[in-house]
Amino acid sequence: MSYRRPVSVLVVVHTDDGQVLLLRRADPFDFWQSVTGSLNENESHAEAAARELFEETGLTHEGTLTYAGVSRTFVIDPRWRNRFEPGVVENVEHEWRFSLPATLDIVLDTKEHTEYRWLPIAEAEERVWSWTNKEALQLLTR
Repeated sequence: MSYRRPVSVLVVVHTDDGQVLLLRRADPFDFWQSVTGSLNENESHAEAAARELFEETGLTHEGTLTYAGVSRTFVIDPRWRNRFEPGVVENVEHEWRFSLPATLDIVLDTKEHTEYRWLPIAEAEERVWSWTNKEALQLLTR
């Protein structure tokens, strides 16, 4: 079995007028999130951010992808721990942002997500499951 690296990206997709893209995940449970994903072996977090953005939304050059300069360490939820080497309990997440002039239709990766919504930042902050995603949305308003 190939284990995931305990290093990931969070990509907040947003518009100039304050709309945020959220994706609804069904596995291992039903929740809303921004674009996320673990880094592949020998992949930088910049490369992972661009790859995950494309894989989960189909977006590439329609907007601007920038590093937010923020990394957070969190305890891996027990529902995901089997995806990591035994004994690994923490993950480092690097925050990225993808800025668009306006909302766009996206192409969902239906293996990971069941639907998407564009929401105002405050409403998106209320819907997301993870504390790191909530903090990223709070920083977006500053």
